[in-house]
Amino acid sequence: MTNPLQQLGEAGQAVWLDFIDRKILETGGLKRLIAEDGLKGVTSNPSIFEKAIGEGSDYDDRIRGLLAQGVTEAAEVFEHLAISDIRDAADQLRPVHDATNGADGFVSLEVSPYLALDADGTVTEARRLWRAVGRPNLMVKVPGTEAGYQAIRTLVGEGININVTLLFALKAYLAVAEAHIAGLEAFSAGGGDVGKVAGVASFFVSRIDTQIDKKIDQRVADGDKDADRLKALRGKVAIANAKVAYQEYLKLIDTPRWKALAAAGARPQRLLWASTGTKDPAYSDVLYVENLIGPDTVNTMPPKTMDAFRDHGRVAETLTQDVPEAERVLAEAERLGLDLEGVTRDLVTDGVKLFSDAADKLLAAVRSKLAQRRAG
Repeated sequence: MTNPLQQLGEAGQAVWLDFIDRKILETGGLKRLIAEDGLKGVTSNPSIFEKAIGEGSDYDDRIRGLLAQGVTEAAEVFEHLAISDIRDAADQLRPVHDATNGADGFVSLEVSPYLALDADGTVTEARRLWRAVGRPNLMVKVPGTEAGYQAIRTLVGEGININVTLLFALKAYLAVAEAHIAGLEAFSAGGGDVGKVAGVASFFVSRIDTQIDKKIDQRVADGDKDADRLKALRGKVAIANAKVAYQEYLKLIDTPRWKALAAAGARPQRLLWASTGTKDPAYSDVLYVENLIGPDTVNTMPPKTMDAFRDHGRVAETLTQDVPEAERVLAEAERLGLDLEGVTRDLVTDGVKLFSDAADKLLAAVRSKLAQRRAG
């Protein structure tokens, strides 16, 4: 009997874990998820590392060892710790990478969020991280900002696997898809093997509903004349947005331009559903998994969501169901003035700030650990 997480794989959707820490790597936890649930990837971000390194004592011995080696700056200590974890995770996922002929088995590491608006800085850091990790199943995470678009094209053009993060809007997705394709074309023109390059475009899902639902609730509380129509959209806009994005993906891979790359062995830039933990307790805890299942996609889940889906998730190809209804939901949201475009624009800005704030906390936690070790 296969469990629901394994059934997602059978339906063509890769399950990735949105979490990493030393314990899961050292106790066999990651290997168990790979063996028992068909896990195919891992994602990290500054928030995840901040919790992993800042809380508890799992990293204390390694910090002590780095101090003994003369590594004393917080940023440098963090990078040593992060790269070590990413390498270990990549090595544990390497059998998946090999078994899928390079189609999956990836681990993602983010460039500094402080560089989100700096295209040249992003390119420089991504190249450095790619060399430092030294694993073919690394994906470097680059934010889907305007500066990010330029960086993505350059990096893919050099054969570097890119996970485009902080995507919310269809317009932004089309821009990063164009950057990915242009990068592959440049890599191919330079004699590179496009079959060796992989990429994902990460749509952050639940955060859209969180912001849209706040607007709806406020207007309903204020006695808006469209209260009933507004309430009917609660919890629906993010999934509708994702379904329409997948339709754009299907159109892209059917173009002559993409087919020429595919003939040379290129793999599509898969859509990845991120921020899939349910924030509103009124909704199902597997809402953003069950409703976004489709071929050649990825769902990266926090551990709690993985546990919930393993326990009671239901698998059906939902991503291509009710597309006209998804289009109607987006049109209705626009008619009612919910300003999805403005919400998604603000979410990118907020996302960059959240990751920058997490990086600040992370470095402060590392400094605190360093001070404790010196005192000890």
